[in-house]
Amino acid sequence: MSRTSRIPASAGPSRREFLAGTAAAALAARVATADPAAAVAAPRGRAEHCIFIWLGGGACHIDTWDPKAKGDAKAKKPGSYYDAIPTAIPDVQVCEHLSRCAPLLDRFAVLRTIHHEVIDEHARATNQVHTGRPTAGTIVYPSIGSAVLATKGPVNDRVPGYVLIGFPNVTRGPGFLGARAGYVYLTDTRVGPAGFARQPEITDERQRRRESLLDAMRKGYRGEDALPAVVAEYDTAARQAFAMAGPEFMGLFDLDAEAPGLRENYGGEFGQRLLLSRRLVEGGVRFIEVSHNLGFVNGTGWDTHNEGQLKQHLLIDELDKGLAALVQDLEARGLLDRTLIALGTEFGRPAGFDGGGGRGHHSKSFSLVLAGGGLRTGQAIGTTDELGMKIEADPVSIPDYHATIHAALGTDPALELHDGDRPVPLTDGGVPVARLFG
Repeated sequence: MSRTSRIPASAGPSRREFLAGTAAAALAARVATADPAAAVAAPRGRAEHCIFIWLGGGACHIDTWDPKAKGDAKAKKPGSYYDAIPTAIPDVQVCEHLSRCAPLLDRFAVLRTIHHEVIDEHARATNQVHTGRPTAGTIVYPSIGSAVLATKGPVNDRVPGYVLIGFPNVTRGPGFLGARAGYVYLTDTRVGPAGFARQPEITDERQRRRESLLDAMRKGYRGEDALPAVVAEYDTAARQAFAMAGPEFMGLFDLDAEAPGLRENYGGEFGQRLLLSRRLVEGGVRFIEVSHNLGFVNGTGWDTHNEGQLKQHLLIDELDKGLAALVQDLEARGLLDRTLIALGTEFGRPAGFDGGGGRGHHSKSFSLVLAGGGLRTGQAIGTTDELGMKIEADPVSIPDYHATIHAALGTDPALELHDGDRPVPLTDGGVPVARLFG
């Protein structure tokens, strides 16, 4: 018997029916067709939401989550750029600029042996970490956010299932799953997504009159027959847009409703994005991606060639402040076990320094991080060598990372999506990190 379930890529039910019914349909199909022995072996988590934090440019693992003996950029001595400090996990250290996260590291799982084969192309590596696969010429794979939305479905139809806080990009998109698994995006936490807010002159009464007129037009068009599929899709999207323009969704962007002290704990714009993510989780958004390195505060972002290394600590400190605040805030509200935090970047950095005192790219071993989500945290998974250049034990592939995220959210990583009639496994042969479950 097959242990896979089928999720179609197009046509059929309306967007609302699809999104609301996907999780239940997938579960029913999995129960009907799963191999019981395999199902027992596949771990399942209980997280309901995911906040995916993206460190674009390639964050250096030995300068953050996997510190080594200190090097010297001027003398071209390989090694970490900063001192290491102890954490809440015995015998596990992190960089000194992660001082707020260090005492909270028992809520984290640090995956120190992530690896892939892309080195010199940021776009390809970014796409691979987001989709879990190498770029292909015949198919556009969905991002992790779109895949989660397709398999889990939305929490409700009054808020989007997937919100991107950052600039839109095909790498973050739904690929062959189509627009129904796409995202709503915003770049300014102060105003929310463009196009959802009503114009000031549109009062509630005027909005009701508009919707009443639209209902009459729908009935006149339809007559006694059901709406054609294309029109039904448009109609459903319009209804959802009306709902999302209301106070339930748009009110989530009112960060001024938060206590000033809490906002200060989160820090600047990046921190405010994380605070907004917590509010979006509370409002029912399934998956949120948050981009970091706004404004390139060190001149290069996480792509720390040459002089970018000199002020890399500003990025690390900003990440540390916002991430620690998010973990503590979610925990205080009873949301941490139901919210998986995943930290992503396209690759790491080598231990050696370039001519300008910075670092190149390194994808053979680097660190990604998970927190909360009901996982067995308080662990550093995998071991790298004395310079963080090679994996010595417990490698974790990008497909394994994706499988772990899906499993943490209660989804079988062996599920199949479909691009038309073409079956596409949810992950590229990924296996969840078993130590994080049970």
